[in-house]
Amino acid sequence: MAKRDRLSGNEAVAIALRQINPDVFPAFPITPSTEIPQYFASFVANGQVDTEFIPVESEHSSMSAAIGASAAGARSLTATSSCGLAYMWEELYIAASNRLPLALALVNRALSGPININCDHSDSMGARDAGWIQIYAENNQEAYDNMVQAYRISEHKDVRLPIMICQDGFITSHAVENIELLDDEEVKNFVGEYNPENYLLNPECPMAVGPYSITDYYMEAKRNQAEGMSNVSRVVLDVAKEFEGISGRKYGLFEEYCMEDAERAVVMIGSAAGTTKDAIDRLRAQGEKVGLIKIRLFRPFPAEEIAEALKNVKAVAIMDRAESYTNHGGPLGADVMAAMFRARSQALAVNYVYGLGGRDVRVEDMESVFEDLKKIVKDNDAGETYRYLGIRE
Repeated sequence: MAKRDRLSGNEAVAIALRQINPDVFPAFPITPSTEIPQYFASFVANGQVDTEFIPVESEHSSMSAAIGASAAGARSLTATSSCGLAYMWEELYIAASNRLPLALALVNRALSGPININCDHSDSMGARDAGWIQIYAENNQEAYDNMVQAYRISEHKDVRLPIMICQDGFITSHAVENIELLDDEEVKNFVGEYNPENYLLNPECPMAVGPYSITDYYMEAKRNQAEGMSNVSRVVLDVAKEFEGISGRKYGLFEEYCMEDAERAVVMIGSAAGTTKDAIDRLRAQGEKVGLIKIRLFRPFPAEEIAEALKNVKAVAIMDRAESYTNHGGPLGADVMAAMFRARSQALAVNYVYGLGGRDVRVEDMESVFEDLKKIVKDNDAGETYRYLGIRE
């Protein structure tokens, strides 16, 4: 039976991992993800899991060990943030190219420099093309639920790709909220046992992992990865439907909030969606037709589905908590605008960079974005499409 508890996002993810009871967890600490392996280490010490917990000497080593364990046939994972993810860069591509269904609990934090330990999405956005599935949470409940669903997605026979479960550093990782936990047995039954088809320690099927790929085969290997990624959206929806059956909580590729008749909309990722919902509630009370699309699955990007959700909108603001330094916006803006272009959308679109390095995002800030969209609709002109929110110019 489900029970309510007050937990931080890091605690919630650690509890989900205790319930999953993975085989191997190599870890190296980095703020603000340190608490995840810290809590989990106590579960190991208390005999609540039989996971092999391995303290290693760096984040590069933690991902390397997770890759080795996964290749050997174990269910493995690690956790990190920011520069820790950057230190894993080489290994991220290796995990994906070897089609290893391991997990990474990523607590989003700004990449240096300048040195900053607070939230933005520059770390995971930098890894967006590494071949990993990326799922993001708005709040602690979603961080827990996403982790419970992670292995069912990544280990699916049509996918077999590594998965990154992301939440916002400090904003959700350390803030305490009321959440609902599933019963241990429910999670165990939902996730199930890991039965890899091919693995290094299988004496019946000798194999190599990560061999040198000459020109004749490299492109086919990458096309093979892309084929697995093309199946992810379907599997995410199938797993979410089954998860709803045991939890009562509904998930999709993204969430639509007040989009039924919305003429102006915001598209964004992460915890600031909660702030945006409050702004929408205020404006709806004043008769304003505004709405939100909150991205859950960012990689692979659900382009057609998002374009369909925006088809009746007159103006849209795409919010990026990361800079791409393209001189015309951020990574989410590029993907959403491309999706709208392909769908021949008539909506006027602007891209905001916001919240970098943990810069606070208030309800009033999001109300100002909707006010900007109102002017865009009135003038029938998007104006400057690459903007910063809450910046001292």
